[in-house]
Amino acid sequence: MAFTKKPLFLLLITSLAIAQMAMAGDPDILTDFILPPNSPPPDPSFFTFTGMRSLVTDPIPPTFKVIKASMEQFPALNGQSVSYAVLIYPGGSVNPVHTHPRSSELLFLAQGSLEVGFVDSTNKLFIQTLQQGDIFVFPKGLVHFQYNSDAKNPALAISAFGSANAGTVSLPNSLFNSTINDDVLALSFKTDVATIQKLKAGLKG
Repeated sequence: MAFTKKPLFLLLITSLAIAQMAMAGDPDILTDFILPPNSPPPDPSFFTFTGMRSLVTDPIPPTFKVIKASMEQFPALNGQSVSYAVLIYPGGSVNPVHTHPRSSELLFLAQGSLEVGFVDSTNKLFIQTLQQGDIFVFPKGLVHFQYNSDAKNPALAISAFGSANAGTVSLPNSLFNSTINDDVLALSFKTDVATIQKLKAGLKG
């Protein structure tokens, strides 16, 4: 029996919707670049980001530090579907578990060594020890981390993102430094409210 026109039309619409979801990312723009509202005509400085100069002059920070070049810090990235971050890990420091909801992350280890890992949607952990010169990809939206287990030597990595605003959701902050009810957190983690409050206090300290 042949398909009627209506099911065929619905099948076509559904297929197009699935294809659109598969290609989802930053929207395409119809101009070469996007200027902020009411800004003057651009000159070369608009397309230049100088926020990484501190890497040349500043000492290694005492705690983990990230320097971002995303749309917020570098407005010229708006509509370009790219952004950048430099991550500095003093000895023994960690980039806590987090996700990037709008982009995968391609990390290049420029100095030192790092233990990196992510957890997929089946709760399988993929973990690797990176050496200087290695590249690792964290799939879009998955929980991941980086840890410098070398207590004496710093590490430095450069991350590229396929979005001008990849977003970062820190799990410790989102869970324990928010206004989620303590009882909800205690039940979720199968613990008691006192433990949840202790975790919250540790993040504020």
